[in-house]
Amino acid sequence: MTHTAMNGRRGLPQHGGETREQKARWPAVAVGNFIEWFDFAIYGYFAATIGELFFPAAAPGMSAISAFAVFAVGFVSRPLGALIFGPIGDRYGRRVALAFTILGMGVVTTLIGILPSYDQIGVVAPILLTLLRFTQGIFVGGEWSSAGIYTVESAPADRRAFAASLIAGTAGLAFLAGIVIAGVLTWTLSAEALRSWGWRLPFVGSIALAFLGLRMRRDLEETWVFRTVQKRRNDGQLTSLRIGEKLRALLVSFAMSALFGVSLYYLVVYSLSHLTLTVGLEKWHAMAFCAMALLVSVIATPFIGLLCDIIGRRPLVLIAAGGIMLWSYPLFIMLNTGDPVLIAVSLCVLSLFVSIAAVMNVILLVEVFPASIRASYAAIGYNTASAMLAGPSPLIGAALVHYTGDPNAPGWYIAAVSIVSFAVLWRFLNETKGCDISRG
Repeated sequence: MTHTAMNGRRGLPQHGGETREQKARWPAVAVGNFIEWFDFAIYGYFAATIGELFFPAAAPGMSAISAFAVFAVGFVSRPLGALIFGPIGDRYGRRVALAFTILGMGVVTTLIGILPSYDQIGVVAPILLTLLRFTQGIFVGGEWSSAGIYTVESAPADRRAFAASLIAGTAGLAFLAGIVIAGVLTWTLSAEALRSWGWRLPFVGSIALAFLGLRMRRDLEETWVFRTVQKRRNDGQLTSLRIGEKLRALLVSFAMSALFGVSLYYLVVYSLSHLTLTVGLEKWHAMAFCAMALLVSVIATPFIGLLCDIIGRRPLVLIAAGGIMLWSYPLFIMLNTGDPVLIAVSLCVLSLFVSIAAVMNVILLVEVFPASIRASYAAIGYNTASAMLAGPSPLIGAALVHYTGDPNAPGWYIAAVSIVSFAVLWRFLNETKGCDISRG
């Protein structure tokens, strides 16, 4: 049994110990999280254009596969980011890690925006792009878990899932903003202008957003949980879990993060490519469908957080895992009809399951780990799943279609991940609602 189940509600600080001023600063974390994920999202939405410019290839579909391969590179480096920023968050504070991640992300994203193409500097271009994506992934590796930990640790005990929904919701809003901007640029610019310079605009503009986010985050106070842990550390009163309990918590975080990550990137990245390259829709039509689904997701997220605070974590976790498992193959059957109604329904249903998974992912990264190692272990669990399973998912989806010739084949991958995640979470996840998150 994990520490969360053993402790239940004993010794629970019902108000979270935070001042009203501290709670008012949650938006600074949420807005910074929005900026961070907007930077990461725009690469996915311009993957086809980037593929043409940096990976010219004669074979149909190979440029997109190459671009998605570099998209996956941004996930390979995430565990390195976890190893860097996780210990910083545990030792020096959650706010310190948040400041580093947003500034680094803005700088790297801007550099991608000004990078010369293959036609200009040859093979050096894709090499530099790959290196920048690798560096970008390092900074993202510290953001999701750090932002979630700060926000949830600052929340009242009976509103922690709602606080988690702020992080999940602003990430969804960032993807929505990214696809709207990509859609506007695609609609208003000629194909040549978009290919030449239009796609670069949101990348270059990200540096201004990064400094805005840094300005908002610089005055954050540390959470009451971190201050409590620091006092215990200084007094030599920290307790530790047995290795088996730590591994169990890591397994739960890995399974939940894999479920969330794969379903998210199928929704926000791969579905756009599939609708254009496989189904044959105009790009702006495909963007409209994806934007609709993301809007549904953003609207649903806070209500999911409120519901989770009422009924608990485990029921919604299993609903998300089971729902994605059962919906994965029908999703592609409906997408591949090309029927507007079926496309809209299929993506909107997926978006609801993704919203549940997003909120559950944030809250579990906080509640299954003890406070003294939370930033490190949560980052490792989340980012390892992202690197191994979520990041490569658009690449795997595109490759399955390319090599099998079956447009429904991408459903196999998301189904397999959700089946395994469901089994792991069913077996090892105890209810964590109301646990003492200051323990350890």
